[in-house]
Amino acid sequence: MSIHALPPYPTALSTATVDLGALIRSRRNARRPRMTQAQLGAMIGYSAAWVCRVEKNELTPPWETLIRIARILNITPEELGLASSSPRRPGPPEAARSSHLVLPATRVAPDQAPEDQQEDDPVRRRNFLAGAAGLGAAITSTGTMAAAADSSTVTDPAAVLEAALFQPPTAEPMPLDRLSLALTAARSDFREARYASLGEELPTLIAAAEATRDSLSGTRRDRASMIVARAYVLASELTVKSHSEAAWVTADRALRAARESGQPASVGEAARVLAIAMRRSGRGHTAVELLTHTATTLDTERGTPAPSALTVRTSLLLTAAYSAAATGDRTTALNLADEADQSAQRLPADLDAGLFTVDASPQQCALYRIGIHNVLGTPDEGLKYADSINPARLPTAERRARFYTDTARMWHQLGNPCATYAALRGIEHQAPEEARRPAIRALTTDLVYGPVALPGLKEYAVRTGAVSA
Repeated sequence: MSIHALPPYPTALSTATVDLGALIRSRRNARRPRMTQAQLGAMIGYSAAWVCRVEKNELTPPWETLIRIARILNITPEELGLASSSPRRPGPPEAARSSHLVLPATRVAPDQAPEDQQEDDPVRRRNFLAGAAGLGAAITSTGTMAAAADSSTVTDPAAVLEAALFQPPTAEPMPLDRLSLALTAARSDFREARYASLGEELPTLIAAAEATRDSLSGTRRDRASMIVARAYVLASELTVKSHSEAAWVTADRALRAARESGQPASVGEAARVLAIAMRRSGRGHTAVELLTHTATTLDTERGTPAPSALTVRTSLLLTAAYSAAATGDRTTALNLADEADQSAQRLPADLDAGLFTVDASPQQCALYRIGIHNVLGTPDEGLKYADSINPARLPTAERRARFYTDTARMWHQLGNPCATYAALRGIEHQAPEEARRPAIRALTTDLVYGPVALPGLKEYAVRTGAVSA
């Protein structure tokens, strides 16, 4: 029985007879070249300290994360202590329960919204999508999905989106310019780290975009396909942040639509999110190959690449560098990072190519260097890059939060809890929803139970959901 044949949730896991920490540690050390805790953590979206605590049996990974670790380390179901003959399957873990298709329909009162959401007026943003962008008229059957989107008990921003992948709302075709406006609004939500709002918007945007594409032909169909592809790219970005296995589905659909559009930049953007899904499932070398091949295609196709294609190329090289670091290949990681630097130098300053995550700039390249050195286990080499970045000059809340995320991991590896906590507070200040991501909560929990008591840390951990009150 292969680990890939495991059910979504365990039939039985005999933790009393399985030394899970020792099993993970031995398989990680047996990899050739040897995999570090930081590299394993990078593949699954957690810190090296979190992996260390798992290997010490100080905490047990969520089931979905455990499956990802097992796939990476080639651990079989029998070694995990799974019993296939159990008479009944227990309910899913609480973290996974929100991804079920039956979602609660309790509505959130306006005065119950978090402060940061009140400031950005999510109702106004939804009205923009449903009114100005025309999606309200396009969607003819949202039913359960609309109720789920307003649920106060759905804590995972990707939960409604996951359900919509398998129960998509019905939509009618609509004008391309309105679809473009809706995509722009969704892009803004991602870049400003409004993930709950984005999770609500994407199902209707995707449904309307697909219906429009299927109704068109020629160049107008190609344009609609590009919108479909970019909507699925956004969906992939969101599912990756939520540690959802649905990232495979959304990335695959993004790449299919991008290829149909015939736009090299869209293909590159979709290939990037697919490679991230590959890396997180333990296929780091394959991810590097996909990314570098696509980057080479963008650099040579149709002569000198357009700024948008060159920006995508830079993002592919940066992601390839990080992926190579996750496999332990320091030389390739640093060479690719150097190549990304050179690519970024070919672009006009302050160019906004309309991408969702990566802006090709020297600061963006330096930001990636911090993460690369964290994964390589050389966080001290990331210090100079952290010092070179002014987070206030990073263009989006999502990128500013990423800076504080990487520096928090850097300081944690360097054994500086005060600086780690300061960076964690920076995440919350820039993008409160980023602070509630699983990987950040894990880092926060590790700090809470560390040897140094820090004023305000427990309150921060409770506020961001890392620990209970």
